[in-house]
Amino acid sequence: MTAENEVKLVKLMVSRAPRPILEVGVGTGYFAGRVGAEAGLDPSMKMLMVARMRGVELLVRGVGESMPFRSGVIGTVLIVVTLCFVDDPARVLQESFRVLRVGGNLVSCIVPRDTPWGDHYIKLGSEGHPFYSKARFLALREHEELIKASGFKITQSMGTLSYSPFEEPRLEEPSDEVKGKGFVCVKAIKGGGG
Repeated sequence: MTAENEVKLVKLMVSRAPRPILEVGVGTGYFAGRVGAEAGLDPSMKMLMVARMRGVELLVRGVGESMPFRSGVIGTVLIVVTLCFVDDPARVLQESFRVLRVGGNLVSCIVPRDTPWGDHYIKLGSEGHPFYSKARFLALREHEELIKASGFKITQSMGTLSYSPFEEPRLEEPSDEVKGKGFVCVKAIKGGGG
């Protein structure tokens, strides 16, 4: 149910977004396949092969800090809980800005550090979890500041997961109230002159 809530929010954020959609850090294609993203970028060939089975048309091996795409060719860059795993989040956002067309959208989703969900994953990481031990979670404000510093204008923020990791999961509608939510997406636009 938790994953369904996250998918519902991501779908809403990209529902009117310009095409094509490129998911940076596509992994197994879980989100890209569910929201109809046309392209995915990931450093893992193994993950890209799974993403292909989930219907992502164009899959490219590479990293977000140095995207192998021409400037101004993508309609929307989607980043779902990837910024906390990359070497240089600011560089990934700058590259996202570069590959987007003017008027293109960035949709960047995080598990905020300053929430019960962030606390939970940080604790798992400190206990040696193979996935979360590599993560550097961002606070909501840090996330927004990185996006703005890359040249974007934020147009919308929405969140979901109002329950804690230890409560019974429940289906919920995405909300404009992001404080305390365990999964938050920010939509931003690339304006002219960029």
